Amino acid sequence: MTVTVVGIGGSVRPDSQSERALHVALAGAREAGAKTHAITGASLNLPFYDPSLTERTENAIELVDALRGADGVILASPGYHGTISGLIKNALDYVEDLRGDERPYLDGRAVGCIGIAHGWQATVTTLQALRSVVHALRGWPTPLGGAVNSAETHFEAAGECADAKVATVLRTIGHQVVDFAHRR
Repeated sequence: MTVTVVGIGGSVRPDSQSERALHVALAGAREAGAKTHAITGASLNLPFYDPSLTERTENAIELVDALRGADGVILASPGYHGTISGLIKNALDYVEDLRGDERPYLDGRAVGCIGIAHGWQATVTTLQALRSVVHALRGWPTPLGGAVNSAETHFEAAGECADAKVATVLRTIGHQVVDFAHRR
């Protein structure tokens, strides 16, 4: 059975550090045999989520449909002022559109979480915030989460992580999402 893993992350800045980290984790999921789909950058530029509106933009429809079909998810957020970015939070608010599904929200899905910030405090609190949101959405955060301090870790232009330990952590998150999806 082929597992589908959807990656959501980055910032409005194309090819951001958080987007690069997401791609390393998705590479780990592919190494474990998954089909992956990344929703990043401009694709995350969504109207503020409003539960009273039923009409959705193309980007919102793509996001919700991708999550509906996902066996696992990887989230990568930059840390803004000690928590996840508004861009990522707004995207996760659209998961509310899955509330009436047979598998509501992220129910039963493994979710890898990666927080990236310039400094350890914001990095760790961003990771912690992601894990809390995943719990609220009924997902299963993977045992290993990624805390990437961009003051110490850099990604090359081709997307490779310059720090072998961090690259291993990110790839392991991808592997764990696929492993848990197979077990489910």
